[in-house]
Amino acid sequence: MPRTAKKLERLLRVRTLQLDQVRAAEVHARTKLNQEESLRERIAALAANVAPTAAPAPTFATSLIAAAHYRDRLHQSAHAAERRVVVAHQGLASARAATKEARRDQSAIEKLIEREDAKAALKALRELETLPATAKKRHDIC
Repeated sequence: MPRTAKKLERLLRVRTLQLDQVRAAEVHARTKLNQEESLRERIAALAANVAPTAAPAPTFATSLIAAAHYRDRLHQSAHAAERRVVVAHQGLASARAATKEARRDQSAIEKLIEREDAKAALKALRELETLPATAKKRHDIC
């Protein structure tokens, strides 16, 4: 095996490992985005349950104050969840870009290997062409 072929095989193994790692990071980013979106939806559902009704029932002032405080905290949590979703979207976009780049690197190495194989095959054909012609075999009298 020529030296460059060994080197290309080693590079291909490394690029394949890197591609697998980047794909795993992309899957992790996708699951994180799904988790953040589900958290945002749960917070929105809680905020909808705590929202004041059109015809409030007679309640104590302390319970109204507690509900207002809870709504305020949910509103703050909703903003934080929205920011986390945006960050998760950005992380997923960067992970996808990294996966695309890793795929491109790996395919470049694969193309180099194919080119080396084609060169080796062409070289073997040329060597066969330079061999002397063989004499025709004569069979015995049947």
